[in-house]
Amino acid sequence: MSPRRHLSSLPSRLRSPLAAALVLALAFTASTAHQSSGAKPPDGQTIFRFDTFGDEQFWTDTLRMHQVIQSSVSPAVALSVGLKVDSERLPPDFLATHDLNDPATTVKLIRLNAVVGVVGKVADGKLKSVGITCALCHSTVDNSVTQGVGRRLDGWPNRSLNPGAIIALSPALSDAKKAVYNSWGPGKYDARFNIDGINGPAVIPPAFGLQGVGFETFTGDGPISYWNNYVAVTQMGGHGSFSDPRIGISITQTPDLVTPKLPALLQYQLSLQTPPPPEGSFDARAARRGAALFKGKANCASCHIPPTFTDVLTGPDPRVPFLHDPGAVGTDPGYASRSATKQYRTTPLRALWQHPPYFHDGSARDLPAVVDHYDQFFGLGLDARQKADLVEFLKSL
Repeated sequence: MSPRRHLSSLPSRLRSPLAAALVLALAFTASTAHQSSGAKPPDGQTIFRFDTFGDEQFWTDTLRMHQVIQSSVSPAVALSVGLKVDSERLPPDFLATHDLNDPATTVKLIRLNAVVGVVGKVADGKLKSVGITCALCHSTVDNSVTQGVGRRLDGWPNRSLNPGAIIALSPALSDAKKAVYNSWGPGKYDARFNIDGINGPAVIPPAFGLQGVGFETFTGDGPISYWNNYVAVTQMGGHGSFSDPRIGISITQTPDLVTPKLPALLQYQLSLQTPPPPEGSFDARAARRGAALFKGKANCASCHIPPTFTDVLTGPDPRVPFLHDPGAVGTDPGYASRSATKQYRTTPLRALWQHPPYFHDGSARDLPAVVDHYDQFFGLGLDARQKADLVEFLKSL
């Protein structure tokens, strides 16, 4: 696939004059509904949780996921691929009084806006359209009702979500593409596969604790709103515009249902605080020793500079990210080579206890594996106790 995508890459039915007119009319109606009713525009939380940016044009019109859900995705199946249910949207005893092996129950959950990150239109018990939101990958639940069902935790990466397996359910995809999507596994997504055709998924990152970090992507391509725009248009399939000549992308769709919402979305994401480690989840005395190692012998703090634990803003020009060549940190160069910068930014360390595996590709299964990697790569000479202490410190962040 050519890396250059534009409006002509949309399905042919969206390019016909009549279909295009209908899409524009529907999009214009949606974008002006708040203005005409005198209501305030949606705030960042509403955008994060419920705004599809018009991506039904992809999930419904192209992938036909509404048909898949209607016919074969029961709540049990949905939970098995990592989808979450917001318990606060459920009527009393809903789960006890509905068949969780019946796709019709999933349709009811979607009608209630209870499936985290999935928004649909239901009429006469039938799912007419479906789209996704930011919350699909960047929210989970606290499992307070049962596994996969509970109160929302916005900004937490859904590392049990299997987006590839979900996409592969589409009848519109070739067997070859389904094989690629099914190869990713839980907690991973390749945000460039449908641009360059190369298969190299990355772990879903947290969207909390971003205040003051700067250039928040793995490769420092741009600030938060750059990535929100990229994902909304090129990955979610939203009806908006995105352009970056560094990676050969120029997409223009009118009206733009993405760009006007980016400021409010940014403010909400910046408000999401890093969750503290659970009580008793680390050894405080060992963590204090680990903190001294972090700053001293292990030299971690030379790149992971507190309080954000990254050095991405330490260059001479704060408008330009300070980045590292893959070889300088012993990281696989494949993902970086597909980015605008070809390098990696130092990952900000926040709530590490919450989201294994680690590194952009998930190649470190746990924190001891992270410490072992750097001990070997940089020849730090840490003994077993020092490694353990450093892990305890990382668990405390």
